[in-house]
Amino acid sequence: MKSFSTHMRGFKTIFDSSQPHREPLPGEWNTKLESFQKLLLLRCLRADRLTHGLQDFVSAQLGQRFIEPQTSDLSVVFKESSSSTPLIFVLSPGTDPAADLYKFADVMKFSKKLNAISLGQGQGPWAEAMMHSAMEKGQWVFFQNCHLAPSWMPSLERLIENIDPVKVHRDFRLWLTSLPSNKFPVSILQNGSKMTIEPPRGIKANLLKTYLNLTNDFITSCTKTTEFKCLLLSLCLFHGNVIERRKFGPLGFNIPYEFTDGDLRICISQLKMFLDEYQDIPYKVLKYTAGEINYGGRVTDDWDRRCILNVLEDFYCPAVLNVDHAYSSSRYLSCCVIGCHKSPGYLAYIRSLPINDTPEIFGLHDNANITFAQNETFALLGAVAQLQPRAASSGGKAREEIVEEIVTGIAEKIPKPINVQEVMNKYPVLYEESMNTVLIQEVIRYNRLLAVISQSLSDIVKALKGLVVMSSELELMANSLFINAVPDMWKAKAYPSLKPLASWVSDLLQRISFLKSWISDGIPAVFWISGFFFPQAFLTGTLQNYARRSVISIDTVGFDFEVRQWITERPSMGCYIHGLFLEGACWDAEAGQLTESRPKELYTEMAVIWLIPKPNRKPPSSGVYICPIYKTLTRAGTLSTTGHSTNYVMAVELPTDRTQRHWIKRGVALICALDY
Repeated sequence: MKSFSTHMRGFKTIFDSSQPHREPLPGEWNTKLESFQKLLLLRCLRADRLTHGLQDFVSAQLGQRFIEPQTSDLSVVFKESSSSTPLIFVLSPGTDPAADLYKFADVMKFSKKLNAISLGQGQGPWAEAMMHSAMEKGQWVFFQNCHLAPSWMPSLERLIENIDPVKVHRDFRLWLTSLPSNKFPVSILQNGSKMTIEPPRGIKANLLKTYLNLTNDFITSCTKTTEFKCLLLSLCLFHGNVIERRKFGPLGFNIPYEFTDGDLRICISQLKMFLDEYQDIPYKVLKYTAGEINYGGRVTDDWDRRCILNVLEDFYCPAVLNVDHAYSSSRYLSCCVIGCHKSPGYLAYIRSLPINDTPEIFGLHDNANITFAQNETFALLGAVAQLQPRAASSGGKAREEIVEEIVTGIAEKIPKPINVQEVMNKYPVLYEESMNTVLIQEVIRYNRLLAVISQSLSDIVKALKGLVVMSSELELMANSLFINAVPDMWKAKAYPSLKPLASWVSDLLQRISFLKSWISDGIPAVFWISGFFFPQAFLTGTLQNYARRSVISIDTVGFDFEVRQWITERPSMGCYIHGLFLEGACWDAEAGQLTESRPKELYTEMAVIWLIPKPNRKPPSSGVYICPIYKTLTRAGTLSTTGHSTNYVMAVELPTDRTQRHWIKRGVALICALDY
């Protein structure tokens, strides 16, 4: 730590570098530390480049081939197999090994002797009969989607165990596909040959995959050949775009949808059909069928549907027919190349595209790459932490001692539950002031959580000392505490949060002190919206106060929004809220509008927002971005019994001089609480 201030400039160089994993460490550290120890330093300084550092480490220690994707060659796997060893495809999203297997069966002259069945409810007896028949005749059997028939898996395990290599025809082979599933029998996995095919990564790989499967006859059979070629490239770029947006997590889409090649195929055939049938290009029809039905049919989140339709606007529009049209400022050009699509022009153009996509083609800010890389790093480290042996090594503290220290530390900080009766006496239920009810409801919810925490902490201390039995719940809790994670039994009674244990506890204490200051000092001038267990109740309370004061129906009242800089007292109407963070953009206080994020600044604090209730309000048609507020960075939530999402709070209108589409593609949102 001391050398940090001495070599500040050297460490700053690493922090600012585009390749920090390859920068030499300042001072004596470059020679003093081993390559693995350098990774620990990289994890602290630039977590977003840790996976690149790990690639270099694996490449240096084991060899380059361990970090390069291997091509799937079924003939190699087949040579090593026998009639009694099943061949298992482990499925990954966006891939279908069936086509590869059918091609391979053709090569091996087995296409007539390949029997396939997709497993599911009631398919077990058919599959069993098919397998017995194939064993006698020396055929191949292909059981797809084993994860969809968990109840039949023990029968399959028995069938495979009973295969007698002497009696079974030597040409018999059993091919299986399954998603990773805990219901899949371990013995089949141990005895079988396993392989997995990764989906193509990047827009370039997606385009190549599509164009190599198209025939020249299909392209030229359209009556409007030139338009078809341009819109086809546009459509394929859109397909690659929505698939690759998923890797950016919630900045791309709230929910990672499994778009498939089938969605693209149906859009291509519809594009050809509509171009043949209509005299003018029916952009409205094309956008509706692709955006609302073929792709949009999979989309369950309204904000994601807004995003996908806005992305589609860039690809299905008259501008793409212009010869000089560019989809982005970097190398993605409109391809109105006359002639055969397989001519060197098309494929050479696709092969000239960059392997790694820049966030700009997706309409995202460069910072999105940092978010994506950090998420990848933390997912990897989370898996490593879970794989660690639970037994303590000699020389350090025992695991129980460490857990006990953590428990003691938390128990000292956790306050006693708030006295609800005292709060009710001070803030009784009033017709004129709905905030009293909101406060009491919040106190009850937090008390419930505090009670669970206190009880479980005292139980685990007793269990560690051997005074009571260590139940499975307490065992899980101890595991969570040990790896600095919030125990599940606390999460079940808590608000949504992604913070690690230490930050979670200090955040809880802040929330409790927010409530206590409200109780002691009266209704605050500015509400910390992130401190509410259930912010929707607070928002409804604000509308209710206005509706009752004005004697109008609450159904007709909506919020108007104003961003403020200085606040001294509570407004006469509505309320001020603070504590929000902007992701995907930042707030320009001087200009009073949204502006682009600064480099490496993923989240910025939002100014105070004044929520002003107005009856029969019509939202402005331009000059604002309708920005959703979410409780956590995952953004996706489930619909709860109250009819509210467990994560989405409300939408606010933020002033901007850009089009709304610009910020929609940026994935801009307001977040109540970060993950640290």
